[in-house]
Amino acid sequence: MPPRHLFIRDLAIVALTAAAWAFERGVVAGVLTAVCGFLAHEYGHLWASLASGAKVTFPPSALSTLLFHFDSASNTRRQFLWMSFGGYFASAIAVTAIVLLVPLDAWSGRVALALAGVGTIVTLVLEVPITLRVVRGAPLPLDAAYRPHQ
Repeated sequence: MPPRHLFIRDLAIVALTAAAWAFERGVVAGVLTAVCGFLAHEYGHLWASLASGAKVTFPPSALSTLLFHFDSASNTRRQFLWMSFGGYFASAIAVTAIVLLVPLDAWSGRVALALAGVGTIVTLVLEVPITLRVVRGAPLPLDAAYRPHQ
């Protein structure tokens, strides 16, 4: 599991999201819902990494946008693919939940769905090509997200 400061940050975001919906805070509820979708994606990556036995490191600050760093130098191709698909699976669940649970006839729901769509496009553009290269035999990526946090 992530360190306490990251877990508390993310629980606070989920609580703020629930409060925004409870008090009908429109666009704020939609934006926070999309942020929760992003967090689900990141936790999907993390849980799949941990389930595969991968080595990960965590940033020292709660202000980091990344939940963790996957250590490509210490982990295997199988662990990388588990990590990758875990995030995609969690994203599919989050987008499905948004479609089924938020009121799409309200601004909050439309904002949540639109931002979840943007997040899906970003994943398709930035993450899926890396995963496909690794599936085809390329070496594991070594950029900042795939190195231990310094």
